Amino acid sequence: MHTMIASDAFPLALIALGTALSSWLGGLFTMRLFARSTLLFALTGGLALGVAVFDLLPEALEGRSGAFQILLVFALVLLGLGASLLFHHLPEGSLAKAGPGRIALLLHSLIDGLGIGLAFQVSAQTGWIIAAAVLAHDMADGANMAGLSLARADRRSAYRWVLANALAPALGIAVGQLLPIEPAHFGWLLAFFAGGFLYIALFELLPQSLTGHGRARSLIGTALGMAAMGGIVSLAHG
Repeated sequence: MHTMIASDAFPLALIALGTALSSWLGGLFTMRLFARSTLLFALTGGLALGVAVFDLLPEALEGRSGAFQILLVFALVLLGLGASLLFHHLPEGSLAKAGPGRIALLLHSLIDGLGIGLAFQVSAQTGWIIAAAVLAHDMADGANMAGLSLARADRRSAYRWVLANALAPALGIAVGQLLPIEPAHFGWLLAFFAGGFLYIALFELLPQSLTGHGRARSLIGTALGMAAMGGIVSLAHG
């Protein structure tokens, strides 16, 4: 039950390749067409905010009943936000320079792949449903990583982060096939990472989008990013 059977190996390999290509193309598209414009940060900030509001938080709340469980979900969201803020103020060093935003994005992409690997342990049908949802927003994940990396590093470093983000789901799929963990337990982790995405949007990307001229354009870009993510999530779960 917790090892990859032969019939699942080929589709999982295709899904891993698909997630990597989707994320990589999303990052390249963002970096080449928008460069360092404030519109880039507005759009990707809206996407990151949409991930938290439309995807991670609803998934974390799904199946939770009673005031205590709901409060615990929101407490984990705040914990994720607070941890990112604390990490942001660590002393300078190789890990600290990476920034909490990009670390959170990498972990989110790893969790995406992990969810696919775990779902295929339940059934192929469940696995394909989750894989479709992940593939639907992986391009946005790549765009988020590109936008955040351009805000904090040079283009060469940004390419490396985009590549790492593209490979993270594939690694998660492989690990998910080996870990005997119930998928239901990931709801709490999703709440924590929702807080991380709120940090990415509110403290990293959106402030960058407001540093130049055309704030109205930045606000419109943020709204468009959120709307796009809402549409992606709706199609993935529809």
